[in-house]
Amino acid sequence: MIRIREDLTPAALEKKVKALFDTSAQKIKSLNASWKPEHGAPVFTMGGKYTSRGWTEWTQGFQFGAEILQFDATGDKEFLTAGRAHTLAYMASHVSHIGVHDHGFNNVSTYGNLLRLMNEGRIVENSGERNFYELALKVSGAVQASRWSNISVGGGYIYSFNGPHSLFVDTIRSLRALAISHLLGHTLMGENDQRYSLMDRLLQHAEATARYSIYYGEGRDFYDVRGRTAHESIFNTNDGNYRCPNSQQGYSPFSTWTRGLAWAMCGFAEQLEFLDDPPPSLLKAAEATCDFYIENTPTDGIPYWDTGAPQLHRLGDWAGKPADPFNPLEPVDSSAAAIAAQGLLRLGRHFEKPKYFQAGLTIADTLFAQPYLSTDTTHQGLILHAVYHRPNGWDRAPASDGVPRGESCMWGDYHARELALYLLREMEQKPYLTFWSNRK
Repeated sequence: MIRIREDLTPAALEKKVKALFDTSAQKIKSLNASWKPEHGAPVFTMGGKYTSRGWTEWTQGFQFGAEILQFDATGDKEFLTAGRAHTLAYMASHVSHIGVHDHGFNNVSTYGNLLRLMNEGRIVENSGERNFYELALKVSGAVQASRWSNISVGGGYIYSFNGPHSLFVDTIRSLRALAISHLLGHTLMGENDQRYSLMDRLLQHAEATARYSIYYGEGRDFYDVRGRTAHESIFNTNDGNYRCPNSQQGYSPFSTWTRGLAWAMCGFAEQLEFLDDPPPSLLKAAEATCDFYIENTPTDGIPYWDTGAPQLHRLGDWAGKPADPFNPLEPVDSSAAAIAAQGLLRLGRHFEKPKYFQAGLTIADTLFAQPYLSTDTTHQGLILHAVYHRPNGWDRAPASDGVPRGESCMWGDYHARELALYLLREMEQKPYLTFWSNRK
């Protein structure tokens, strides 16, 4: 269980946050110097160098979004120039990509961050530039919303790249694409000019995720533990009935893949902030997942990759001591910690629940220091000890024990920057960081 630090404040992390962005600048420059577009989007490091991994190009927006966040945090216009140029040159195909559920990851991290900065007055108002960002975001939200499966209970959901039968828990955090598109006055147009409200689809997907992806200790099945999440929920597309949980990147359908848990924590918390009158089911899901994370994570806030990982029991009281990224049995996942911390902070602040806010600060305090912050200038990653796909064996394991360690990933590095920016704005009393606009 996380040993929550009640003494921490955002201001107490100021040196660590600024050190992170100092380190981040060098990492971005190193990647830009070596990255070749024809090799595809960088995904994770192998021996300290970012490499691609063919599956989907879901990490491209994190690559260029990192440049925009770096400018946001430091005011260094070199990174704004790079973020604008890369977004213009490489992100158009992601806007119209009909084959993925990742629009909120790719396009809000790039076009969305740039529009947010213009809304905040951080970059000069330019109508042509604004229209460009807005058009991209309108289309992106509608394309994502078009990946729709109707279900017998709960309306429907945005299906994953696995197909119409598949609801991924990750997509709750990608709903930001629909939210922005809706705010910009856009709708999805279908056959016979049928209009579909993006807000309706956002709410239906969020409620379906809360209903089917999250457990509440209410006897749903033999493994029903409050706050546990299923990476994937499977439906019969003939009649819309729910069939079973599944997992693509976790250990099993009946254990909790901690990055999926973190996506739920952050995604539900953001939607609770965004919606004027959110359904009670969203708060129920947010609290359950955040409580589960706190209760099933080592004392320093860094989780192991899955709470049911098969060798975890051999570590003894693993939840009663700090995580050990160098252990020979099971890897930790620092990227899950970066995502989860932001969810905890947002939920704690919005609903004035100090336990969650302090838990988020506790995680950041650990994550923004060694052995997680990468200070080696020859390593292109920012946050070490991330895991991508343990079941497929995609992650580099430098030792003979076969346990991945010492590497970074695009989403972990991006979300560490986003987490640090959130805290920087809190300590400097700048506009509250949201995905849709500025909030005082």
